[in-house]
Amino acid sequence: MGSLSIACLSANAKESTATVLNIKGAIGPATADYVVRGMDEALRRKAQFIILRIDTPGGLDQSMRTIIQKILAAPVPVIGFVAPTGARAASAGTYILYATHVAAMAPATTLGAATPVQLGSSDVVSDVSPGDKNYTNKPAWNQRKNGARNRQDAKPDAAPGSAMERKMVNDAAAYIRGLAEQRGRNAQWAERAVREAVSLTSHEALKRKVIDLIAADLRALLKKLDGRRVEIAGAERVLQTDNVYIEILRPDWRSRLLSVIADPSVAYILMLVGIYGLIFELISPGAVLPGVLGGICLLLALYAFQVLPINYAGFGLIILGITFMIAEAIAPSFGALGFGGVAAFVAGSVMLMDKNQLVISLPLIGGIALIGAGFFLWMIIQLLKVQKAKPLTGAEEMIGSLGQALGDFNHEGRVRVRGEIWRARTHVPLRKDQSIRVLSMEGLTLTIEPVTDDTSGE
Repeated sequence: MGSLSIACLSANAKESTATVLNIKGAIGPATADYVVRGMDEALRRKAQFIILRIDTPGGLDQSMRTIIQKILAAPVPVIGFVAPTGARAASAGTYILYATHVAAMAPATTLGAATPVQLGSSDVVSDVSPGDKNYTNKPAWNQRKNGARNRQDAKPDAAPGSAMERKMVNDAAAYIRGLAEQRGRNAQWAERAVREAVSLTSHEALKRKVIDLIAADLRALLKKLDGRRVEIAGAERVLQTDNVYIEILRPDWRSRLLSVIADPSVAYILMLVGIYGLIFELISPGAVLPGVLGGICLLLALYAFQVLPINYAGFGLIILGITFMIAEAIAPSFGALGFGGVAAFVAGSVMLMDKNQLVISLPLIGGIALIGAGFFLWMIIQLLKVQKAKPLTGAEEMIGSLGQALGDFNHEGRVRVRGEIWRARTHVPLRKDQSIRVLSMEGLTLTIEPVTDDTSGE
């Protein structure tokens, strides 16, 4: 396991330490892995408290819950800090901020819009501009595909239309309300953030008791945290930040690698490269490079799938489709196996990821499918050409060839065909140098006939 890199922010005497972890960008498996291992490292270093510096548009539900579970079980205070200026804690970031023992924001930052969504769906939720009196987002569950945005007649408590949407929203609302009640924050607004996708600025969040304080930067945050009381496992603890020594734990190579390969499209490509590389190695033993590259890519893809919400039925269809396509290449069936394999491959690719959370790029799937279909179409055309082509070797290839007699004979004699001397038989008398045509071939003996022109086969 790689160790997280450390950057020091303060040169004060190391009387106590505070660990800073940066949650930046979309929250996924890589972020959860980084935060969990970072908090473990902070505890190993006996940090007095942990600061989660947040700037995120949201992310995966499972990764968010993994982080929150770690925060709730932490034996030291965890401080949520939306920073720097201009940052946001939207969607999953709002839940994480609510879970922290102390919630803080920098000026000109925002939080909220915590309604769970299905990535890739056609649902549209309209936002009211910051000029609105309460700067809240009006729900627009019924404004799908009709271009109607910011409708004032939408009901504030409107619920999603489908059972799945209602289930997702109700579960998320109960979850964030539980976090708010545990931390003594505004539970009513928390539920509105889920049901109505409302958002707040830092000053409005402080006024409504959604957060605990506003600080411009880490140093200002430390000053305002000094002397604050927090409850940890039923016991009250006082934060002392006078001479705190700050350590910033940055993602190591493992977290950076996971952030790349955990992208569904990247993991998908790695899987394909791995499978085709191993297949090529089996078909052409000794090539080495395809096998090595394929093995590495396949292992990376399997590691990514371990942390991604994949559908194993989709994965099975992809393997079945690739198997059919390989069978088509080995034992041509004029497209039955090939195009069936492409269909299974496309269906499996679409099903591979849990659509409620992640999807593979449809243009990527379509592009690979078109390449496969084009390859098999080209293969069918070539097979048809081969069937219609004149034989180039063997006895069949000699039929129709032209040559000339090497002497006069009535029944059997010798002829020259394509520069070679053959034994030949005929039912018509032939003269020396007369042109002949091959009718059939039995062993090394040709059956011939004379031709009327003087064209020879030489």
